[in-house]
Amino acid sequence: MATSNDKELQHQQRMQRTKEKVDAKIDSAQQEKGLFIVITGNGKGKSTSGFGTVARAVGHGLNAAVVQYIKGSWACGERELLANAGVEFHVMGTGFTWNTQDKTSDIAAASKVWQESKRLLSDPHIDLVLLDELTYMLTYKYLDLDEVVEAIRNRPKMQHVVVTGRACHRALIDLADTVSEVRSVKHAFDAGVKAQKGIDW
Repeated sequence: MATSNDKELQHQQRMQRTKEKVDAKIDSAQQEKGLFIVITGNGKGKSTSGFGTVARAVGHGLNAAVVQYIKGSWACGERELLANAGVEFHVMGTGFTWNTQDKTSDIAAASKVWQESKRLLSDPHIDLVLLDELTYMLTYKYLDLDEVVEAIRNRPKMQHVVVTGRACHRALIDLADTVSEVRSVKHAFDAGVKAQKGIDW
């Protein structure tokens, strides 16, 4: 029967092997480049994750900018906080497409804010660009996929880009360095719980 000392020794040996594997991966990861990150899926938290990355970047002294698609003029807690920290924001401003029910107007609004996105994606002084809920613009064909891919691919070498939204197009997933899928297991709204200020928006 193993004694407590034996178990402790076995634990230490397992942790040492794990540490050696992690250290080897760290040593081999020497490439430096701007990352393209996609956060997609049907679960809640995609934009929240994107904004968390912006907050982290700003906390480290990086310059960040945010473009919000599918957002209206309502209050946004992240925008209130991060704009005060010097983060540049551009908001499509029309809200959800089922609210406007005007495809022509939505395309015009998307095209206008996309011009700001392109400017940011060509600016080497911007370290991180969050394109929040951009995926919907491609699903609805409000923006040209090839133009979006080209702008992201040809951005400054060290610039990081985060794209959020459901049903991300395969072309963006293939181009991305990191892809996370947020899966919905349960959502309070489905049980009739009202969206909560400071938590859901």
